[in-house]
Amino acid sequence: MTPLLIILAAIVLLVIGYMTYGKWLTKEWGVDPNRTTPAIELEDGVDYVAAPPQVLMGHHFSSIAGAGPINGPIQASVFGWVPVFLWCVIGGIFFGGVHDYGALFASVRHGGKSIGEVIGDSMGPRTKKLFTIFALLVLILVIASFVNVVAGTFATAADLNQSGIVSNPNGNQTTAMISALFILLAIVYGILTNKVGMKTGPATVIGIIGIIVAVIIGMNVGLAVGRTPWIIVIGLYITIASLIPVWIMLQPRDYLSSFLLYAMMAVAVIGIIIAAFTGSAEFQIPTFTGFNNEKLGYMFPTLFITVACGACSGFHSLVSTGTSSKQLDKENHAQAIGYGSMLIESALGVISLIAVGMVFNKYTAGEFGSPAVAFASGIATMFGTDTSSVYKTIYSLLTLAVSVFALTSLDTGTRLSRFMFTELFLKEGEASYKDAKGGRAILAHPLFGTIVMVLIGCVLGGLSLSQIWGLFGAANQLLAGLALMSVAAWLGDIGRNNKMFFFPMAFMLVATLTSLVLTIVKKFQGMAAGTLTGPMWGHWFQLVFAIAMVVLAVILVKEGLNHFSKQKKA
Repeated sequence: MTPLLIILAAIVLLVIGYMTYGKWLTKEWGVDPNRTTPAIELEDGVDYVAAPPQVLMGHHFSSIAGAGPINGPIQASVFGWVPVFLWCVIGGIFFGGVHDYGALFASVRHGGKSIGEVIGDSMGPRTKKLFTIFALLVLILVIASFVNVVAGTFATAADLNQSGIVSNPNGNQTTAMISALFILLAIVYGILTNKVGMKTGPATVIGIIGIIVAVIIGMNVGLAVGRTPWIIVIGLYITIASLIPVWIMLQPRDYLSSFLLYAMMAVAVIGIIIAAFTGSAEFQIPTFTGFNNEKLGYMFPTLFITVACGACSGFHSLVSTGTSSKQLDKENHAQAIGYGSMLIESALGVISLIAVGMVFNKYTAGEFGSPAVAFASGIATMFGTDTSSVYKTIYSLLTLAVSVFALTSLDTGTRLSRFMFTELFLKEGEASYKDAKGGRAILAHPLFGTIVMVLIGCVLGGLSLSQIWGLFGAANQLLAGLALMSVAAWLGDIGRNNKMFFFPMAFMLVATLTSLVLTIVKKFQGMAAGTLTGPMWGHWFQLVFAIAMVVLAVILVKEGLNHFSKQKKA
């Protein structure tokens, strides 16, 4: 019965948070439903394309979710279920929701520009450049991490000696086939709704039927390709996907993918109810295991870095200000898309916590290759034993859903890097790369920025460096603290209430800077003692990257404090 009470408590608290705190934020910030949004005013058919709220909700939710709210809470579960539950719920309502909603609203009021433009508006072009460089470093980690994950979930092992289309596929081959069919289905949906003129409702029905057909095909016929070829294919795909109009790929793909995630969450809740009344699975996570874990370290700052997307994530601010703000048709839809999506993701984090609770003893014993596998196994266990056909079917579908969302976050992250790379080389008053002169016209060109970021990301992702994941968590959360700071500075400048940002901002900055400093100290100690394993250049990469992050963050925080001081005096 404990898991059922946990999920019910989470849903009730998150709904109350949305209806009360979310509406209060809308009022305090002056959200205006009658104000023309950038998607309407600057419509260009490529990046600025107004989307129906349910379609944009699907894009935004799919992009910010990825594997984060599954991996993070499961890894942090070793501290006990109470700390993770509290951070997912409290963090979602008062930290992540404010962060995501604030970033989306600020970008809408800045012509759909990135969070770098928001911070530049308040603190000047120098601060904007530094923040943009910081964000690009984070996006390199995003691309590298998800290239590694997606290639790993698609690839056929070399010793299987298979290639091309195969029957009786294994899990990876099935996932690869369904993901490929998803891309084709998205293109068809985009054409139906944007060129043929079909309404969203009928097109959605066709899309859902297409998803079912794709899953059936993928269960019977798979794609067998090795890891390196998949990295090349993924690189080509994300390059193209980041450059073509959003209505062709980004909007429809993410919208249709969101139905997989909604279905995944519904199946999980049904499983929790079944387990509560039949006792088909036992919740095994202790309430609290202590402030220090032998593998992860101290609960502060580790818990708040590890849970990440389940409570607060800097990557969300890049999605909010990179793609979602360019597709928002009315300002009053921002609460549901920005704040609401974050709270749904917090609910997914709690579901992930419950899922691993059903197989916690096996998880801590190291029986699962990844948190995603533990998640699928935990939910499937609620429906039957691991030898039953129901277990195997649910396990396969859940594994597929997690993989689909990793690819969704990847192509969104690549598009975001294109926007920010271009902004880095534009001068004040230049609206696009077409206005730039000389060498800057080349550097600011969308194709140039995309190719550079994809090449770096694919090379790092192809190396499968474990250090990338270690850096991503802290860098991602540090970005959240800086994004909170930038939105707070802008709201203060326009005379709006920004006090709700100060505690989340300070907490995230302290937690993440502490984590990065600890990482730097450990690397120096390991190098001095000669105890580090793996390629040394990988450890040097992590060390230099962490130092660069800390230096940039300290400079940006100093600029922010000076700005808040001036606001107070004014």
